[in-house]
Amino acid sequence: MSEKLSDEALWALKVAFSYMPKAIEVTKYEYGDNYQHILEHIETVREVLLVNDVDPEEVDGEVNPHSSPNSCY
Repeated sequence: MSEKLSDEALWALKVAFSYMPKAIEVTKYEYGDNYQHILEHIETVREVLLVNDVDPEEVDGEVNPHSSPNSCY
């Protein structure tokens, strides 16, 4: 997917991504045999965010600014 999302669709994707587990948290122990499929979904969402000029690492702070730590740099 290489086309840009509308502002509303991009915001919805950011909100959904902020509630997704982090890839490091997805293990076979926690998610069973489906864990690899979940990791693929997370990577797909990250790629769409990047195509839309959004840093996935900054999404939590944008969606939930009151609960994200302050930057040190």
